[in-house]
Amino acid sequence: MKKALPIHVVALIAAGFIALWVNNVYLWERPWALLFMLLSVGYAAKRAWGSARFGNLYALVSFSSEASNLQSLPDLGRAQIAEFPYALRTFAIALLAIAIARPQSSNSIEDMTSEGIDLVLAMDVSASMLSMDFKPNRLEQAKLVAVDFINARPHDRIGVVAYEGESFTQVPVTSDHIVVKNGVMDLQTGLLEGGTAIGMGLATAVNRLRKSEAKSRVIILLTDGVNNAGSIDPSDAAQLAELNGIRVYTIGVGSVGKAKSPVAKMGDTYRYDWIDVRIDEEILMEIAERTGGKYFRATNTDKLKAIYEEIDILEKTRFNVLRYQRKTEAYIPFALMAMSALVLERLLRFTVIRSIS
Repeated sequence: MKKALPIHVVALIAAGFIALWVNNVYLWERPWALLFMLLSVGYAAKRAWGSARFGNLYALVSFSSEASNLQSLPDLGRAQIAEFPYALRTFAIALLAIAIARPQSSNSIEDMTSEGIDLVLAMDVSASMLSMDFKPNRLEQAKLVAVDFINARPHDRIGVVAYEGESFTQVPVTSDHIVVKNGVMDLQTGLLEGGTAIGMGLATAVNRLRKSEAKSRVIILLTDGVNNAGSIDPSDAAQLAELNGIRVYTIGVGSVGKAKSPVAKMGDTYRYDWIDVRIDEEILMEIAERTGGKYFRATNTDKLKAIYEEIDILEKTRFNVLRYQRKTEAYIPFALMAMSALVLERLLRFTVIRSIS
């Protein structure tokens, strides 16, 4: 009786491969229906090891005249040919289980309505930003934290302004965050006239956002010193931001007390000494309050990170995503294959191969 097993195993393996392929290509609407494939296993087992009713099956097999040339085949070969119609039934049962599980193709469409902000990072790059109270210095830590902040805001357009005794636009406002991050990491001291022109830095940032049509426009101004250069007073720049509806968050960077800071430049290197940390907190508070922002003091790297995280929460991008999902039924081919296998089984049993069971 076990001579019947190989052809049924082939049928089950074929059905299993089809089920795996469907699983990789489609989604199942009724995955629990795949349990019905166990019926095909049970049927195959019954054919191979069934009751005494099937015990003398192969002894009773006769071939039609059209297949008389098969008589010369070995017993095992004749057994597999005689059992082929029933193996088709095993295959059909498994395919019907796949069809009942209803494989479907799915196409998803997303319609995103974004209310992101336009944002400018105005960063002090004066020589004092090389002070070593942050490791390795204030500027390098400010750059790294700014990049993390940019990564957390994928839906915003961001620009970068740098300032010392003068100011310039390092990166215009853009949605290309790779360019923005590269621009931040390329910031360095000594590119402009020395000094700290807070008013100039803020005014340049305001000018970058003045014509923006974004619903929210924000500047994050970071400095470690006192306004001592430039032709624009910080109060006047704050008024300009206020008139244009631009919110400004100000960050004072530097430890309390003394810090090891550059005091002179000899060629390409700086000479360091311990000097008092002086930040014009009063003007930074005024800028923030006047524009509806907030002032922060970062005395170490952890506090600087926490400040950017708080600003991220305060200025979280608002966006709505509408998802449409369209499903297409894919079970019909498998149902047709099952029906075809059953029709072929009946055809073979009553035309080419006649078996008495």
